[in-house]
Formats: sequence, C-alpha cells, structure tokens
Amino acid sequence: EARQQILQAEGRLPDYLLACVGGGSNAIGLFHPFVRDRRVRFIGVEAGGTTLKPGSHAATLVKGTPGVLHGARSLVLQDRHGQILETRSVSAGLDYPGVGPEHAYYQRIGRARYVAVSDAEALRGCTLLAKTEGILPALEPAHAIAYARRLAPRLSKRSAIIIGLSGRGDKDVETIAHSLANGSSSRDV
Repeated sequence: EARQQILQAEGRLPDYLLACVGGGSNAIGLFHPFVRDRRVRFIGVEAGGTTLKPGSHAATLVKGTPGVLHGARSLVLQDRHGQILETRSVSAGLDYPGVGPEHAYYQRIGRARYVAVSDAEALRGCTLLAKTEGILPALEPAHAIAYARRLAPRLSKRSAIIIGLSGRGDKDVETIAHSLANGSSSRDV
C-alpha cells in the first residue's frame, strides 16, 4: 500500500523508509515491498530508553548479540551467560529484548541500518507531529518521527521519506502526559 501510494503521489519511490522496531513486524511490513529497490534506504528506529547502558533501553539491533529468544535465533539483549536482560522504554510496544530474525539479517547484509532514539527524543517526536499535523502518534512510531527530525536537515529538499505511523496515541495519553509533566518542560519538547 505504501509503495502504491508513493508512486501515485510522487511518481517515484522514496529515498528512505523509517519505522520503529521492537519485535519488528510493523517495520518489516513497510520494508518488505521495497526490498529489491536498493535505492530505497531502510532505517529501523529502536527504543534507546534513558541510556544505552544494559537494562536502560530496548535497542536490540544497536546493542544486542546473537542468541535465542522464544525459539528464534536473532539478536537479543543478554548478559555474558546468555540470560535475557531487562529492557526499558517509554513505549510499551518497543520494550522487548529481542527482534525478528529478518531485521538481524537485513542489518548483517547492510540492507537496513538501525539506530536508537531516547525516550526524551521520542516524546519530542510525538509532540512535533501533534503540533504540526494534529495527529497524536503512539509512542512507538514517535521514535521514527524523532529520527526523521534528525535525518531531514541532512537531506536535499527533494528527498522523500516514508515514516511508518503504526499506531495512534490515544492508548498512550496517560504515559505522554505523565512523562511530559515529570521529565520535560514544554520548552524542551
């Protein structure tokens, strides 16, 4: 659907696809139809939590190591004994210590790049979309919105980015309000 829509709207493929990655199914759903289009760059955005120290994030592709979780060999957040680590994210849907094997494969072959965005950045991404478009995104895709905010200034004005907006923020209203009241002033966001 995204491929068809961008071709109709712009008459060309996008330069970048950005999507949040927890377990990874939403991002793979966006990436897969473009996999053979090598010109289209994939960026998966993970939950960087409060820091990238163990137990403070859920950035499996950024900080994980090969292991097995729930019967799948992929990258996981684990200690040196193979015990799964605790994770942390403002976003419940990204708070997971593993990732689908297809993402680990895309990373290994260089088809996709994966980055981490902090809780504070994700909240700024959420606020940005709410203020500019009137859309309250879920905290999961707010991570991708926050990364787009970092990426866009480095691109030409002709660049096209598709962001996977994979959820509505009505489920996160209390978390957003609590986080903004306790961690960031409206000036920071």
